[in-house]
Amino acid sequence: MTPDSSQERLERALASLRGLAVGDALGSQFFVPANYPLLKRRELPPGSWQWTDDTEMACSVVAVLAAHGRVDQDALALSFAEHHDFDRGYGPAVNRLLRLVREGGDWRELAAELFNGQGSWGNGAAMRIAPLGAWYADDPEQATHQAEISAYPTHQHREAVVGAMAVAAAAALAASPGGLPSPEALLDRVVELVPKSAVGAGLRRARDMLDYDDPATVAAVLGCGRRTSAHDTVPFALWSAARTLGDYERAFWATAQVGGDVDTNCAIVGGVIAAGKAGVPPAAWAERTEALPGWVTEALPGWVPHTP
Repeated sequence: MTPDSSQERLERALASLRGLAVGDALGSQFFVPANYPLLKRRELPPGSWQWTDDTEMACSVVAVLAAHGRVDQDALALSFAEHHDFDRGYGPAVNRLLRLVREGGDWRELAAELFNGQGSWGNGAAMRIAPLGAWYADDPEQATHQAEISAYPTHQHREAVVGAMAVAAAAALAASPGGLPSPEALLDRVVELVPKSAVGAGLRRARDMLDYDDPATVAAVLGCGRRTSAHDTVPFALWSAARTLGDYERAFWATAQVGGDVDTNCAIVGGVIAAGKAGVPPAAWAERTEALPGWVTEALPGWVPHTP
């Protein structure tokens, strides 16, 4: 099989990034108490929607891939630090880490020291990585390898790393040139591609629950990010994505309705769904989502502004 061109990879990554941004920005609106009733009725909140740290970090992933053709850890850590906006909703540990990197600290030491030397097992490495999976749609194994590398500048706990690997694998499979896989095939392949872990165990449970129709029941078993850990987030997000491939709107509402870490869940699902050509977000949703930052779009070779 002929490797995809850089432009093909970039177009897929950008499509996934836009889907991630819409899911993130719209999902974040449902942390506002006044919007709770709208979620139950599946109605859109008013105004424009601002994305969070999920999208900001995903932009760095895409920019580094475009510049280097792969994950360069030093470039990625520096991009995270340089574009770190404290008001985007980062966790305290990552806020401090990125500030210290910006001041000249070594990300290797700083990330390894987090949480008494265990590293962070949060869902931050997973929330930003779907565009990388889309980039490597022709090579899911490489997607998981590059996702593993991408996690370390901020998340060095095994579960956080495996969570990123799983999301990247799912996005690669969703973007496959051979067409959308079945829900069962997608989760089976993701399980094959990730090492033994709590995330992997959760994915196997997710595979066994694909015939459940109630997302709330599944979330009660798998978790939905309330603890913001990778193993409490990724299995449900990929269960939801697997069941709704090709239908972005259905994917969003099925994911958002369970609550938990709504913006991150919906960023993961949105990025995976939009990696496939059939999973484009509704145009009206894209129009209301904050534009991607100029620092990433202007740096992309051949980038053309998106017109929904």
